[in-house]
Amino acid sequence: MFGVDIIDGSLLMAMGIALFAGVLSFLSPCVLPIVPPYLAYMAGTNMNAVQSGGRDWKVLQAAGFFVLGLSTVFLFLGFAASAFGQVFLAYQREMAIVAGIVIMIFGLHFLGIFRIPLLYREMRLDAGDRGGSAFGAYVLGLAFAFGWTPCIGPVLGAVLSMAAQEGSIARGTVLMAVYALGLGVPFLLAALFMRRSVSAMARLRPHMERIERIMGVLLYTVGLMMISGTFSDLSYWLLETFPALGRIG
Repeated sequence: MFGVDIIDGSLLMAMGIALFAGVLSFLSPCVLPIVPPYLAYMAGTNMNAVQSGGRDWKVLQAAGFFVLGLSTVFLFLGFAASAFGQVFLAYQREMAIVAGIVIMIFGLHFLGIFRIPLLYREMRLDAGDRGGSAFGAYVLGLAFAFGWTPCIGPVLGAVLSMAAQEGSIARGTVLMAVYALGLGVPFLLAALFMRRSVSAMARLRPHMERIERIMGVLLYTVGLMMISGTFSDLSYWLLETFPALGRIG
């Protein structure tokens, strides 16, 4: 469907990491707690109405346009990162090393080895008073993707770095689409099962520090793999272990 040489073992492995990174971004300490009130606001209702079971379809519609907004930004960023990588294709190895070092530093931040004050600053764009409309939810999705930097920024940067290392713009864009899927689908599920998700999220809050450390391990590992070139080794292993992957594309 994507054409010859678009999807291979290396990209499939990167897609798996991007998907997991998207889910972890949703579970991050600065995203998960605001999901229910965000969804209620976008649907033009309040938390009391949501918890009593009112206007579920409106919440789901708002979530859909919100996810569409953030996906628009992520796809654009994936396209731009891949295009940047194409321009500096001759220095791809050097770029991988630099990006790997930066990503490992982000990982150490989330592991608590040291803290980077800049990552605690947020650049939230004001979308205005547009709750209750599909367009407003879409604009909020755009603002969310651009401005929620403290938690999703480092993870997003890691996925963008992987996108920049891909051999084509199409591959990098696919990678960011998978990241958007990992972040967006939980939003849709939270909207679909709003009453249940509110209580589920409340139970997850005491585990925010553990989730943050998982993000740190993921980032550090991805950075190390980029520096060492392990991605290529693992892609060859995947193709040897699962020959059917070589026929995908």
